[in-house]
This record gives sequence, C-alpha cells and structure tokens, in this order.
Amino acid sequence: MHFLQGIPGFMGTAFLLAMVPGQGVAMILRQSILGGRTAAIWSVLGNSSGLIVWGTLSSVGLSAIFAASPTAYNILKWIGVAFLCGLSIQTLLQLRHASGKFELDGKVNSSRGAAYRLGLITNLSNVKAAVFAVAFVPAFVPKDFNLGLGIFILGFIWAFTSLAWYLILISMVDRASVQLSKAKTRRILTGLSAVGILALALGLALSQHHA
Repeated sequence: MHFLQGIPGFMGTAFLLAMVPGQGVAMILRQSILGGRTAAIWSVLGNSSGLIVWGTLSSVGLSAIFAASPTAYNILKWIGVAFLCGLSIQTLLQLRHASGKFELDGKVNSSRGAAYRLGLITNLSNVKAAVFAVAFVPAFVPKDFNLGLGIFILGFIWAFTSLAWYLILISMVDRASVQLSKAKTRRILTGLSAVGILALALGLALSQHHA
C-alpha cells in the first residue's frame, strides 16, 4: 500500500483519538470555560506541539528498533493494550464522583505563554499520547516506505488533525458552556472516555506491525 493511501485512515484514527474525552479534553474544556477562547486556543497550540515532539521522538528512536525487531513492537504493543485497559477501568471508577474526572476547580492559565505551556506539559505527560506515538503510528507506515520518515510525517499530520478537532471543540464550548459546566454532563463525558479508551485498546490489539 502506498504511503499516501494510508493517510486518510490515519487521520480518521487520530481524529477519533482526539475526540476521546481524557486529559487533553479536560484541559481544553477547563481553559475554554474558565479562561476564555484565547487561552484555550493557545493551550491547543501547546498540545499540538507536544504531539509533534512525540512523533519526532518516535521516528528517531523507535523506528530503528521496530524495523530490526518485530518482537520489540509486539511487546510494546501489548504493554500499551494493558495500560489502556487499566486506564479505562480507572476512568470508570471516577464515576463515583459527581463530576467524574472533569473537575473545573482551581486556578486557570489565561495568559498566552502560560496557556501554551499548560497545553504542552499536559500533552507530554499524557501517556495515551505516548502509547499512540510508539504503538499506533508505526502501524500506518507501509513496508515500502521509510519507517522513520513515515512516522515523522504522520506525527505532523497527527498534530494538525488534533488541532482541527480541538478548535471545533472550543467553538462548541462557546455555544454550550452552561451545559458543560454541569457536573452531570462532565460525568457523562467520563463514561464516554472510559469506553473510548477501551476501544483504542481493542484497535491497538488488532493492529499489525508494518514489517
């Protein structure tokens, strides 16, 4: 399969990953509701920068390992599956709380620099992003294409796809901030997050190494 032919499928997967309510979504909702549109946009830019970092690290460090050893990929893949299943269960347990895992209390980062750093740090500390970078992304690079270069390119596509979704989300928050401020709504998002993460685990389990 030619590299370009796999890009639409990768973009669809990356878009679904961004839509799964989790650490990044919680941060964007909080910034949008408490800090306003500008703060949220700068946080999104920081988040996308983090995705580029993950993609670059994956292309530089992991491509050589995976190319040389399919076993290494499979080991990492199943570790990722186990982690995502555990994260799904942990998220379900958050339903014991009134607003689930999406708390809006605390100080908001409203300045551009602070908002950008918040988005960047949130992403770089997001293990879900790490799992996607090192386990999912290589699977979308066909065997007739350079693995390192393919991962690097897909890292940028991942960042822009995520950026597009979060900008849509910010626009939606502008229209539904009152509803999203309700604990019940955030509890529903928590439940959806658990299901979405479990679906990612299933997708990862079914994925195949490109080699």
